[in-house]
Amino acid sequence: MKMQLFDAIHHWAKRVKQDSVMLWFACRHPQTPWLAKAIAAFAVAYALSPIDLIPDFIPVFGYLDDALLLPAMVWLAVRCLPDVVKEECQSQAQAWIQTHDAKPVSRWGIVWVLAMWAVFSYLLWLWLT
Repeated sequence: MKMQLFDAIHHWAKRVKQDSVMLWFACRHPQTPWLAKAIAAFAVAYALSPIDLIPDFIPVFGYLDDALLLPAMVWLAVRCLPDVVKEECQSQAQAWIQTHDAKPVSRWGIVWVLAMWAVFSYLLWLWLT
């Protein structure tokens, strides 16, 4: 039972990683609708960012974004893609993962996370003063 749960979680995490890379390709695909492209860009920026919105060292909440927020964004973005785009980008993602050891890095994700931290810090400063 324990091993099955571990295998299921491992498979799920691998799928989120693969879908994140697939969305990376979908953002650049010319047949991706603008709404799907916007959702995918947001999900990819966060998924491929080397820093988290909520750092992992914060108990419970640090892993909450990785366990709930990220998969929900990826799921929504994948659901918005047309099947043709999804299939083409999925094959590109599989080829990328097989030829590269690491996932791509999103510099926009770094900018987005740092901007969110700046806004949060400013709002906290306003509230405290």
